[in-house]
Amino acid sequence: MYPFTIILKNREEGAVQPLELKIDPGSKTTGVALVARFERGRRVIWACEINHRGTQIRKLLLNRRQTRRARKYRKTRYRKPRFKNRTRPKGWLPPSLRSRVENVFNWAKRLLAFVPTSEIAVETVRFDLQAMENPEISGVEYRRGEPAGYELREYLLEKWAHRCAYCGSTNVPLEIDHIVPRSKGGTDRVSNMLIACRDCNHEKGNRNIRDSLAGKPEILKKVLSQAKTPLKDAAVVNAARFAIGNRLKELGLPISFWSGGRSRYNRAKQGYPKTHWLDAVCVGKSGENVFVPQGIKPLVITAKGRGSRQMCRMDRFGFPRTSAKTKKTVCGFKTGDLVRAVVPRGKHAGCHIGRVSVRTSGSFDIKTASGTKQGISWKYCSFLQHADGYQYDHSPAFLSTRANTMDGVSCGGV
Repeated sequence: MYPFTIILKNREEGAVQPLELKIDPGSKTTGVALVARFERGRRVIWACEINHRGTQIRKLLLNRRQTRRARKYRKTRYRKPRFKNRTRPKGWLPPSLRSRVENVFNWAKRLLAFVPTSEIAVETVRFDLQAMENPEISGVEYRRGEPAGYELREYLLEKWAHRCAYCGSTNVPLEIDHIVPRSKGGTDRVSNMLIACRDCNHEKGNRNIRDSLAGKPEILKKVLSQAKTPLKDAAVVNAARFAIGNRLKELGLPISFWSGGRSRYNRAKQGYPKTHWLDAVCVGKSGENVFVPQGIKPLVITAKGRGSRQMCRMDRFGFPRTSAKTKKTVCGFKTGDLVRAVVPRGKHAGCHIGRVSVRTSGSFDIKTASGTKQGISWKYCSFLQHADGYQYDHSPAFLSTRANTMDGVSCGGV
């Protein structure tokens, strides 16, 4: 149910191998891995994926804001707005992004209490924008050569949604095409590039995109509009990743920052499939050669929250429809606890394992894999795990597959 350690009481000889904590923050899921350094190389000893609840938090805050605004307009519609004189502190993040930062930091702190970690490697940016604008910048070796090309490919694939910009084809080898060809004075800036399949790229040739799409004005308008649109989602994720990196500095360990293009390059070079925890394994320079044991099962950690501060439920008009709650603990149980209920008789007779929702009457609801069991007495329940805001599960065992392509994009074609 929860990570644990086995303490060796009698250790005759040998030193503890240094461990590196590697983190790949994501918008919905964050990959975490512990990599040990042996004499023959590096090896993964533990991994997990943290599923965030940022989308749910945003939805709850939106509902609350709408309810408050509707109530304000009904009661105090002529009152001057007060939000205009409020300021935000430096480094402020929306609650949906801040929850991601706190989830990663809390789990990093927990893991440091379990294992002797010597350093941390975290992916702070998904794309190295400076490397794409000026690939030959002096003094920074990792921005040159093949890794820099992976930065550019990763950005373009995300910007054009892994589709051909002209025909919309997917799951085919994609190539980089210039909007204004270099033979016609075009540059290698990322704003002058798009992703196209091989047939569309050959059909366009070295013509200007306005000439090649002269008979397709709708596609031309769409392509030019998309080329000017910044990758907003990437900017949001990058903001959260920088905040995660700054937060991890509080742990007091040596920390290095890397880009997502480098992680993708390392993973493709070793032939590992695309998963969040394997992206974490391949973060940074130390991820160039890491052995992943067969059969390893990453722990899946899903953020569930720690209850609601709302005192009573509202109807669709914003008025209370329940009485104010008085306490969260009932008969020693709290909503979110993992329990086992052995019911001797009745329609719910049997053994049920799941998360409990408490009621002051002592009649609980238990959410199991097969559905919700209602009206189960607290006398039949026993603890398995106290609620800590997370739910735990295991993903399928890892089976090594060596891929020759990068997630549907041929290395030679791009």
